Amino acid sequence: MRKVKYVGKFHPYDIAFKRDCREGKLPNYVVIEQRYFDLKLLPGNDDHPSHDVAQGQRLVKEVYEALRSSPQWHETLLVVTYDEHGGFFDHVPTPVTGVPSPDGIVSAAPVLFNFDRLGVRVPTLFISPWIEPGTVVHRPSGPEPTSQYEHSSIPATVKKIFNLKEFLTKRDAWAGTFESVLTRATPRTDCPATLPEPVRLRATEAEEEREISEFQAELVQLGAALNGDHYRDGYDPHVLVDGMSVAAAAEYCRDAFRRFLEESERCRDCGMDGSHVPMVQPPPSPTTDIPPAPAPATRSAASKLCGCFPCFNA
Repeated sequence: MRKVKYVGKFHPYDIAFKRDCREGKLPNYVVIEQRYFDLKLLPGNDDHPSHDVAQGQRLVKEVYEALRSSPQWHETLLVVTYDEHGGFFDHVPTPVTGVPSPDGIVSAAPVLFNFDRLGVRVPTLFISPWIEPGTVVHRPSGPEPTSQYEHSSIPATVKKIFNLKEFLTKRDAWAGTFESVLTRATPRTDCPATLPEPVRLRATEAEEEREISEFQAELVQLGAALNGDHYRDGYDPHVLVDGMSVAAAAEYCRDAFRRFLEESERCRDCGMDGSHVPMVQPPPSPTTDIPPAPAPATRSAASKLCGCFPCFNA
C-alpha cells in the first residue's frame, strides 16, 4: 500500500466514507481503520485498553447505519472482526496441524517460530441483508481438509468473489472462504435502520499526557519509516518513543502520514511509475546528519524535471 499507485486509495473516514455511502459511490472493497490514540476531542475507538469500549461499539454503529441507509445496502457484506481474543479463556484447542506457513519465513532466534499453527479464536460478525437471521458459522468445507476460518479468509474470499488471479500466500490459499453465508435468494427487509446507542463505560476523559502503550509505540515507529526519520544517523526506534505521550504520538503519526501522502502525490504528478515507493527525506537536524537515500538505477525525464528523487522501485 506504499506504492505510488495506491496514493488515491486513502480517504478520511468521517468525510469520504459517509459521503460515499450516502451517494452510493462506495468502491467494491473498503477497509476502515480505527483511531488508535485516545484524545479528548477524538477518543480512541479501537477497543484497546484503556480506551472506552463504548467508543469502539459506536464506530460499529456508525458504519452499520451509514451502510444501512445507503442505496448500496443490498450489495453489501460488512465484516467486523478483531486481531486478537482479548485474553478471554477459550475451551477450543488451537489448530496446530495442517496449517501452512504463509511464506516459509522463520522468526529470529531463539524462538525460531515457523508460523505453522493458529492462535486463539476471535469473534467475527457477518452483516448483510443476504444472510438469514441467527446464522452461526463453524468450520469451512475446504479448500483443504484442515482448512479453518482465520484472518487470511478475508483476502481468500475477496479473491474468490472478484475472481482475482493469484493468492497472496500459501495461507490464504488454504484458508476457508465465507461467501457461503450469503444464502438468501432475496435481500431481507427487516434489518434495523439504527442500532442502540452504546453506554459510556468510562467516567473520566482521555489521558492525553499518559505514556503510550507498546502497541502505540510500534505505530510511531512505523510512522518513522514513512516520514524518513529512520534514515537519520544514529536513529534508535526505542529512543524515539521513550517517554512519548499519547498526544505527542498522535501528532507525530498524523504528520508522518501527511508527509508521506504529499511525497506520494508529488511522485505521481511527476509521472513516476505506479510501482515506485516514495521515500521521504527528513529535514536535517542540528545534531544529526541524514545519509542520502539510494537513487534509482535510472530516472525518467519527468522525475528529473520535477525533482521526485525519493521514488524507488518496490
